[in-house]
Formats: sequence, structure tokens, C-alpha cells
Amino acid sequence: MDKSTMIGTRIRGGSIRAGALAILIAMTILLPISQLHAERLKDVASIRGIRENQLVGYGLVVGLTGTGDKKGAMLMSLTNMLYKMGITIEQKDVVSKNVAAVMVTAKLPPFPKVGRRIDAVVSAIGDCKSLQGGVLLMTPLKGPDGKVYALAQGGVSIGGFAAGRGGASVQKNFPTVGNVPEGATIEKEFGYDLANAQDFTIVLNKTDFTTASNVKNAINKHLKG
Repeated sequence: MDKSTMIGTRIRGGSIRAGALAILIAMTILLPISQLHAERLKDVASIRGIRENQLVGYGLVVGLTGTGDKKGAMLMSLTNMLYKMGITIEQKDVVSKNVAAVMVTAKLPPFPKVGRRIDAVVSAIGDCKSLQGGVLLMTPLKGPDGKVYALAQGGVSIGGFAAGRGGASVQKNFPTVGNVPEGATIEKEFGYDLANAQDFTIVLNKTDFTTASNVKNAINKHLKG
């Protein structure tokens, strides 16, 4: 078995139509894992080049109850944002601890559709104590190519807490990291031109000789009819 068979199987289509049909058929093929069990090809492999893409952005979380940043990037970001809204304020005049600067991340799924909502994760980058109860303001999320693919905004939900009294403190999980469930809206699709692909490569999630052989045999059987 050659190296290409070990890590994947290449499908070739004799025409544009054949290429698209091959993709559709290939990912729904049932593989004989054992005599009593079979799995769909898409559960054990993927098409090379089609995957989740990471998005990232910088934003502000507001509405905190005194647990936000005391200084740092938040001050400049807040004053700049207010200035764009027609409100002029000096950084030295910002005494509230109700705002925190955060990095926002999300995963853009394969074949995203404009308008679809995905989860976002916010992580404090300053001296914020907790993001509990905060609201993320509209934040553009960019891909590796620098283009904006989604906009994130919404209430932050954290899976932890921090409390203290009389010099003692208790903390569970990470109160400076939170989720915005379905808080990012996809604004731009990440294009995959599979319909015009004359060939593509299926790559196994876990390299295995037996599975690679099953994949090759199953695909050849289905495409030959």
C-alpha cells in the first residue's frame, strides 16, 4: 500500500458534474468497520482543505459590577469608542471599573451561511476580576486573511465565580473567560469551489492501514456502480 493510500484517497471526476457527484456520494458511503458495525465516511475522514476556520477580534465587555479593568487598553478603547459616538472624554476621567477589554474568538464552520449564528468565547486581557453579568459590545471577527467573517455581540455567560471576604477568597473555574452562546452572526461566507473540482483528496482523521483500505475499496465500489 503506497503512502497516498495510507493517509487518504483521491477522487477524480471526469467532468464538473461528475466531480460534485463524487463528493456527495463519497462522504455518505458506509464503511465496514467490522461484521456488525459500519460508519459513514464523513465520521472517520474529511476532505482536504475543508475544515473549521478560526476567527478572532478585540472588543469591550460592559455592565460589570466593579470587576472590570482599572487601566490599560480598555481606557483607550473606551474613549475612542465614545469619541466616534460624538462623546469626548479624557482617559484620566474614566474611573469606572465596569468595562473590560477582551479578545473574542469563534470557529467558522465549513460551508457557513450568512445569517447563521455561532458561539463566541471572550477572554479578558487586562486586570479584570470577572466577566460575570457583562455584555459584549459589537465586535468584528476576522479570519487568517484579515477579512471580517462575523460580528459578535451579546450577554456573557461564565462557568465560574470568584468571591472573597475577610481576607479569604474562593474561586471556581475561570471567571475571566466566558461564552456568548450563538452570539456571533456570520456576515461573509468562506468559499469552497467543490462543484468545479476535478479531483479532491479524502484524509483519514486517524491514519490506519485497514481503514484506508476500506475507504478505497468502498469508494471504488460505489463509483463503479
